[in-house]
This record gives sequence, C-alpha cells and structure tokens, in this order.
Amino acid sequence: MSRAVTAMARAENKEVAGATTRYVAEIARMMREKQNLTQKEVGEKTGFTASAISAMETCAQPASDQMLTSLEVAIGAGLGLFDKAREFVLMDKYPARFRHFSRLEAEALTISSYETHVVDGLFQTEEYARALIRGGFPAVSEAKMEELVEARMARKALFDRDPLPLIELILEESVLRRPFGSWETMRGQLRSLAEDARRVNVTAQVLPLDRGLSGSYAGARGPMKLVETREHRHVVYMEIEDESILISDPADVSRLSHRYAKIRAQALSPDESLGLIERLAGEQQ
Repeated sequence: MSRAVTAMARAENKEVAGATTRYVAEIARMMREKQNLTQKEVGEKTGFTASAISAMETCAQPASDQMLTSLEVAIGAGLGLFDKAREFVLMDKYPARFRHFSRLEAEALTISSYETHVVDGLFQTEEYARALIRGGFPAVSEAKMEELVEARMARKALFDRDPLPLIELILEESVLRRPFGSWETMRGQLRSLAEDARRVNVTAQVLPLDRGLSGSYAGARGPMKLVETREHRHVVYMEIEDESILISDPADVSRLSHRYAKIRAQALSPDESLGLIERLAGEQQ
C-alpha cells in the first residue's frame, strides 16, 4: 500500500474511531507519560515501532489485540486496564451495524443461522474472510480490512466457550459452490467447515439447489440468525445491504422461528450435508 493511501486510511481512522478506541489511546498515552517513557521506549518494550505506538495514541491505527497484550505487560502497572480493554476495542472494530449483536452472539446459549450467499462469518477461515472483504464494495483500505478480519476471527472463541453454546448452521448449496479469492481458498474454507461440523456442539446442514423443484421452498425470503440469550430471551438478527435488524417482538420471533424450522426440515440431514461438503472440497478446481 502506498504512503498516500496509508495516510488517507489513517486520517479516516482518526475520524471514525469509536469511544473505546479513543479512551484506550488516551490511557496508553497517560500511562506512558506517567512512567516517563517515550513512544520509542514503549515500542522497544512491546516489540512495536515508535510510529506504531504514535499511531495507536492518535487513533490513526487502533491497537491490535497483540499490542494491547504487550502494553499490559510493558506499562500496565498490574492494573489490568489493557487486558480488560481487549474485549471492548474488538467491538469497536466491528461494523457499526454488528456491534450490538456481537455481544449477544458471544454470550448466546443457542445460535441458529441460515445463510444464502456466503459462509456465516462465525465459520469463515481467515483467507476466505479476507477475500470477501477485499472484494466487497465500497472498498476499504488494507489496514481496515485487516482490522475486520481480526475481529471476525475473534468470534471463533464462541466455539470453545464454557458453557458450550449450541450452534446450528444451514447453508444454501450455492454457498458451497461460490468461490472467493481462489479455488485453494475455497477448498480451505470447505475443509474448515467440515471440521467445524464435527464439533460436538455444532450441527451443519445444506439446503439443496434443487429444493424448489419439490414445490416447497421455505428459504426464499433470505438469511436470518436466531439467538437464545443467556436470559433465555429469543431474538432474530438479519442484515441486508449493510443495514441490520434485531427483532425481539415475541410474535415476530415466533413467525420467523417457524420459518427457520421449515427450512431446517427441508435441508439435507447433518450426515448427508457433511458428506456433500467433503465431496465438494475434493472437487473444487
């Protein structure tokens, strides 16, 4: 990336930086100055350059998870401020439409997702996510792209959270056949999806391409994500054209839950679906 593009990206970051990112930047600057350290000295202690520390303090480049971990050791004074900040800085890196839902997802008891165009973000590999974001419109800078990829990968902690959530995924067969980035990227994504489908708390199913020929196809109205919260409330989350909707009205949630149940009934069984995913992983060009 050219210096001009980098400068533009950093200027944009300063303008759109969230409150948490700004607060952490200010805390880092105050802690550094309290200990009479220069940005170069903090960089040497953390393994980052002085310019990277400067960019973090000015919000030109938000702190990465690795930087926050290093700052805690280098200048945290045992207070745990930077360790605690990691969760909230990560939320700042999500698109605005997703930030509120990200907390619900991370704490959910059950998640039931139906996707029609791409692999659910929770199941995406780093390479697949990067190809998706790089190829999207409007385009984003390389730095912003890496922030979004990092945030998306962090969601995978949900798979191994204690207690384990129950996760269901229904994918249109077309999703498995639509490559992004390269065929190798797609093969890696399918292999990863197969591995996740074998997790004890995950069920993955595929809705066949020819389902509509049977005369009944419940998935025509698009993707949705059903969530049971830790308070045992049920909500539905949907995205369309960079806009998000969080539905909590019991009647609407019930209607969408019934539709999801019909989609699940029309999908291949988990065993049949896993076999198809594995077969397609071997067939990709």
